Amino acid sequence: MTDANFPLTADGDFDDLPRTLRRERESRARQAREVKEREQQERDGRAMASSMGDPPAYLSRGRAQKPMYGDDPIPAAVHRFDVPFLRLAMFFMKAVLAAIPALILLGAILYFAGKGLEAYFPELVRMKILITFPPS
Repeated sequence: MTDANFPLTADGDFDDLPRTLRRERESRARQAREVKEREQQERDGRAMASSMGDPPAYLSRGRAQKPMYGDDPIPAAVHRFDVPFLRLAMFFMKAVLAAIPALILLGAILYFAGKGLEAYFPELVRMKILITFPPS
């Protein structure tokens, strides 16, 4: 017979939580640690920046704001997109081939939707286009 001695106190050594809850708790602890580290780095950076003074004008490139890092969006504009013609042609051929099953599936969905509407609403008018040629 096995003898399992589990501690009755919540001292943190014994973890009886499911794996997902443990991962969530560890994730939140890691995020809190990262926030504290980031705040400490910002405090250290401000202290260093204040001790060093303002950067020279030639380093700012006419910007009035500080450079953006991390999750902040960086303003950018694409001026040119250079792709060889054969690669671009192959990409569009793959896109056309990938669209064929989607079109077949869409056609089947629309067909069965039309049949369902026809079954539930038989009074809907079915239109037929008749093309006639006058006798010559």
